[in-house]
Amino acid sequence: MIQKNLLAAVFFFLSTATSFSQKFIPCRDKHISYEGRIAYTPDAAELMWPGTSVTINFKGTGISGEFKDQDTSNYYNVILDYDSIRVIQFDTLKRMIALASGLPYGKHSLQLFKRTEWDKGKTWFYGFETYAKTKLLKPSKLPKRKIEFFGNSITCGYAIYDKEKDFPFGYYENNYDAYAAITARHFNAQYHCIAKSGIGIMVSWFPLIMPEMYNRLDPTDSTSKWDFSKYTPDVVVINLFQNDSWIVTMPDNEQFKNRFGTKPPDETQIINAYKKFVETIRSSYPKAQIVCMLGNMDITKKGSPWPGYVEKAVAEMNDPKIFTYIAPYKETPGHPKVGEQKNLADGLIHFMNQHIKW
Repeated sequence: MIQKNLLAAVFFFLSTATSFSQKFIPCRDKHISYEGRIAYTPDAAELMWPGTSVTINFKGTGISGEFKDQDTSNYYNVILDYDSIRVIQFDTLKRMIALASGLPYGKHSLQLFKRTEWDKGKTWFYGFETYAKTKLLKPSKLPKRKIEFFGNSITCGYAIYDKEKDFPFGYYENNYDAYAAITARHFNAQYHCIAKSGIGIMVSWFPLIMPEMYNRLDPTDSTSKWDFSKYTPDVVVINLFQNDSWIVTMPDNEQFKNRFGTKPPDETQIINAYKKFVETIRSSYPKAQIVCMLGNMDITKKGSPWPGYVEKAVAEMNDPKIFTYIAPYKETPGHPKVGEQKNLADGLIHFMNQHIKW
């Protein structure tokens, strides 16, 4: 009887010691670093924009994180030691999830990267939980260079894995493999991605347009404003107008009627709308170099007037730090897939190497 009680006591001690050895690291802890526009509640970081990321460095064998998702359509990359990548989803219930386990004891880095865009809902990140004998390490210094992208579905990485059609499901999307994120990694630059599939400068497939969204912290809240002093990019890339180019030819479209009534915009109106948006970005970032980009869907196919609209708008601004880059048409229907996104990145990187000064 005494031996049985002793065994029970030992078991209780060991299980209690294990639980005591675990430690919760709240989302605002200094050991955690973020990229992207992040909103905060009293106890959570809200992950919304595509390409938003959370990173922690530690010495140990694994780490967990506590999350809750608004929907189940969001997908994330778990990037371990800058190399191994696996895909993860979170529940609509608040749960602690093992992100990495069974690692050889030593120094590790873990990054959580949001593959999907904000129409898939928010994710609330509450913090990490360390395993036994884990030691938190200083966060890696964020890159000195900074890039910000304003874009549509091409920039989001929409349907990048859908080889047959262009379905909107989250598991077909991956911002990490889209040209914007590839370009940022190539230049070892911090990365902000302000993008939404279907959005335009003058008209979108839904009521919101980029001039109404570009300055939001929470993209779903018109009263939630981003503080532009928190992130000053060296380079801004604007890749918009693809959706405008379609919808301006659809007088029966609801958003066409809302924005234009019965008469589509003429060339002067289109050029002025583009110029006004770029000038708005310039006012937010007076010293940034701005790349006005188009491509690589049918907006840049032979005979399209839209590259000319962008070129004329840029010429009228007469700003030596604003450039035009027209990516060639990919010669295939639908959205760019993985290889086409890589080609798009290669073209942009080459252009930037020729024109951008860091």
